[in-house]
Amino acid sequence: MEPFTPVLPTKIYNDSNVPPGTFSVLNLPNANISLAQIEVAMMLETYHYDTLFDYHGKLSNLQHLKQEVIQEDAEGSLQTVVDEFSHRTKRRRLMGRSGNIRLGMMRHLFVVVDMSRAMEEADLKPSRLACSVKLLENFITEYFDQNPISQIGLIVTKNKRAEKLTELSGNPQLHISTLQKAASKQCQGEPSLQNAMDTAVQSLRHMPGHASREILILFGSLTSCDPGDILETVQTLQQQNIRCSIIGLAAEVRICKTLCSETQGSYGVILDERHYRELLMQHVTPPVAKADTEAALIRMGFPQHLSSGPPSLCMCHLDSGGVKGLSTSGYFCPQCKSKYCDLPVECKVCGLTLVSAPHLARSYQHLFPLTQFTETDLSTIEDGHSIRPQNHCFACQVVFTEQMAYSCSQCGQLFCMDCDIFIHDSLHSCPGCTASPQGEG
Repeated sequence: MEPFTPVLPTKIYNDSNVPPGTFSVLNLPNANISLAQIEVAMMLETYHYDTLFDYHGKLSNLQHLKQEVIQEDAEGSLQTVVDEFSHRTKRRRLMGRSGNIRLGMMRHLFVVVDMSRAMEEADLKPSRLACSVKLLENFITEYFDQNPISQIGLIVTKNKRAEKLTELSGNPQLHISTLQKAASKQCQGEPSLQNAMDTAVQSLRHMPGHASREILILFGSLTSCDPGDILETVQTLQQQNIRCSIIGLAAEVRICKTLCSETQGSYGVILDERHYRELLMQHVTPPVAKADTEAALIRMGFPQHLSSGPPSLCMCHLDSGGVKGLSTSGYFCPQCKSKYCDLPVECKVCGLTLVSAPHLARSYQHLFPLTQFTETDLSTIEDGHSIRPQNHCFACQVVFTEQMAYSCSQCGQLFCMDCDIFIHDSLHSCPGCTASPQGEG
């Protein structure tokens, strides 16, 4: 068979002979290795690119790849192996969580959105920016649901500059509406990582030492136009105990990898929209606190929702003008009696953190996560005196279509993969234990 020359992206190597963002042409004369098999192996991140390609862009370890990585099913489809690797990835994410560790529960996070010309690319539909905004809206909602006593701020970078859209606050609707308004503008020029980080540092450096300081950058470009030495900014982040993480939308960039590793953040490059969402949602869970993070007792107020009689403006809408914040009821600070529409919030008058009991409960669950379910082969489950599999998920009641299920070590009930992930990501309590009298606690 005649050799063919497909074009596949290679990893950006730290080598002067391989410029960043280059693509290599691969000669694959071996007809036994299909292009689809190689693409699936790369898509699933079974191997890092540097084990698939050498520095000259030639494919290596083909026989190992063929025998151990990609196995077609009886119908000649690769969907089975795709599902298997997806299954393993989800399980690794769940099993990687552990309890009895110190977490940064009060988080102050700046999200930096690249709005350079690179975000107009249509590899994500309808564009990188539109896809990022849609996922970021869901992220903000989930972030405040899982971290109700935390805050977020938004920064955009384009035209070699950075602009702060919103200050750190706990109002998700404010961030979402501001983000949508900014996304309606045109993407321009090049981004500046240094300017974006400097803008975030100006606010984060004033946050208390017991709080987690974080920066998350959604980076679509392969370049950054900076006014100075970006490594000096990296040192500033280290000195201020600021953790920086980046999600790349194009390819791996060396300075991004260096930035994340030096600040103990995470760096990932997306494969598709679903992978993009998974990488983004990994930042919902509070990060492990650094060893030198100081401990402190925090005063909090628990205001009641009361009626104030005549209509009055709340503190959160005092600067907005109009009558939007005019109401007869609200939450009143127990210390200074200032009125607010929603909780949680930091009182603008006395600085007291105002929360409700459910807010603390949702934050507390990260310190003592639900025990991981055990992967169980359905063919080996005993039900009474007969050996027969439980044929449906206890939570969603859907009949099992896969051989593996997941059982709670306390109540013994079986769950499907989707319910397992939902229970550990969002519900944080086992439905089987809650339903059984002996499972309480």
